Amino acid sequence: MEITKDMTIGDIIMLYPEAIDVLMGMGLGCIGCPASQVETLEESAMVHGLDLDMMLQELNR
Repeated sequence: MEITKDMTIGDIIMLYPEAIDVLMGMGLGCIGCPASQVETLEESAMVHGLDLDMMLQELNR
């Protein structure tokens, strides 16, 4: 299953625990915060000023 922009950070972590290191390396330090359960990858990229396409490429490697 591929990680998509519509998945929540919480779902990504649950399905792919190894993604934690990738996400934290991108500057998403609040992996365990309550917002991660409802915030999509796309929303997170927007809030943190990150390139969504680059995030998706890194996470899907």
